[in-house]
Amino acid sequence: MNLVRTLLFSVVFFVFSCQEGGSKKSYLPASTGPINSLVVVMDSELWKGEVGDKVREYFAAPEVGLIWAEPLFSINHFPPQVFSGVTRQSRSILYVQKDTLDIGHLKADMYASPQRVGVVKGRTNDEIMANLDENAPEMIAAFKKLEIGEVQKRFLRSLNKEGVLEEKFGIAMDIPSIYRVGKREDNFVWIDRQILEGTLNIIAYTMPEDAFQNDSTLVRDIVRMRDSIGETYIPGADIPGKVTYMRTDPGFAPHIFPAELAGKKAIEVRGIWDIKNYAMAGTFLTYIVDDPANKRKLVIEGFAFAPATEKRDYMFELEAILRTLKFTR
Repeated sequence: MNLVRTLLFSVVFFVFSCQEGGSKKSYLPASTGPINSLVVVMDSELWKGEVGDKVREYFAAPEVGLIWAEPLFSINHFPPQVFSGVTRQSRSILYVQKDTLDIGHLKADMYASPQRVGVVKGRTNDEIMANLDENAPEMIAAFKKLEIGEVQKRFLRSLNKEGVLEEKFGIAMDIPSIYRVGKREDNFVWIDRQILEGTLNIIAYTMPEDAFQNDSTLVRDIVRMRDSIGETYIPGADIPGKVTYMRTDPGFAPHIFPAELAGKKAIEVRGIWDIKNYAMAGTFLTYIVDDPANKRKLVIEGFAFAPATEKRDYMFELEAILRTLKFTR
């Protein structure tokens, strides 16, 4: 009898501990879906009207720094009555509803893991749209962070182990093994991979610690830096009598944002590159990272060459790689 009581107590304690400890999440299915996809759950009438327009204004806004307009997310709309089954396992979900509540917030791992669900409700269209205005930026950031994490998780299946970045600069990044070192110089490393339509590229180099001190000339100084590196290390087409190299496209000013990488202050630069004296162009993402411990600024960049092809997801892959930056010395 004592043995039976002991076993019964153990079962009850285990169930209670699971409920109290929140281990319910361990029973959730793995989230699914293409990178940068967003499931929007809302009534069809709302979707077709001004509320749907407001959702698209934020979540289908053009991604910054691309040659042609591509949306932040590829949106899939579902009315609430058909939002069930595998659809609930999507990583990123936006739930918009006319309701007696007037709220906007984020929830984690409701139907799958990892997952983020943005919930926006209101008694009227105006209340719903006001909640979208207030909460959409935070939701977009949460969805993008989740997508970055998913891409980075996929990298871990097979990583590049060439070690050139640590040897040259004392840094490491989680770079898939499909990328290979193509060029190494005293202060320059170029790593790339072939894609069906072209190449994805990662470059790294350093600048003096006191570079980019003047905010009033920051854009000009960054363009000058990139163009100098391009002229020195990244040649264009072989055209007799013409100098060709990668530069910042003079027709498009790059977008600059404050950032943080590897716990260090950084500048994020997004824009368009072209080849001087040749009809070739693409997109780039550059991080200029303060590294006072080594008395320098570290520059890491990803750029895509993929003519006549959408580049959002290619650039997202490069961003995910660059954001794994670690300093090893």
